[in-house]
Amino acid sequence: MKLAAASTLLCLGTAVPVSAEIVYLSSKRTLSIQSHRVDGDSIILTLRGGGEVTCDKSLIEKIVPDEVPYVDPKAAPAQDGAATPLIDPALLQRTPYGEVIAAVSQAHGVDPMLVRALIQVESNYRPRARSNKGAMGLMQLMPATARNYGVGNPYDPKANIAAGVKHLKSLIDRWGVEMALAAYNAGEGAVKKFNGVPPYRETRNYVAKILSIAGLGR
Repeated sequence: MKLAAASTLLCLGTAVPVSAEIVYLSSKRTLSIQSHRVDGDSIILTLRGGGEVTCDKSLIEKIVPDEVPYVDPKAAPAQDGAATPLIDPALLQRTPYGEVIAAVSQAHGVDPMLVRALIQVESNYRPRARSNKGAMGLMQLMPATARNYGVGNPYDPKANIAAGVKHLKSLIDRWGVEMALAAYNAGEGAVKKFNGVPPYRETRNYVAKILSIAGLGR
């Protein structure tokens, strides 16, 4: 495993211009991109359809040249078996608060599709949603989380998304995506206790549903 990890980091640290590349994600999904570059502990992926996504190195197993030359998606239809894009701009445009989700997510290096899926599961895009445990707004911020990120009005969509994404990013940096989602749902204490996704049916279903909606399901 150490040798594999070392070779992966070597690959990530020496990007060579190619016509296209395939990214192997730790979620076991693949992604076809135009190119990538390294920025510290992050990998910046240039998407085939335009735009960039910043990912933590821990989310990527390896990046290899794609044998299929890059083709502008506007000029040619997608081929069967092509890797799934990390971001679907059209889907984000149709999503309530899609522009805010995209802007805040990319600013903090979080997959916008993951944030979109989390909001769908947490509140179904209802900015005034409140749980019986006191979680508030689109990303269902707990009062302590809202205070930690200086949110004066947790029912304001922009403020709620900004704080929720920052919180999610902090969990991803610490735990990785799957365990971060578990911590978002069940709390970091539960993840520490079980050293992984807790064996709670609600939490396991929550994690699986969000990953599936985001297109990251295993």
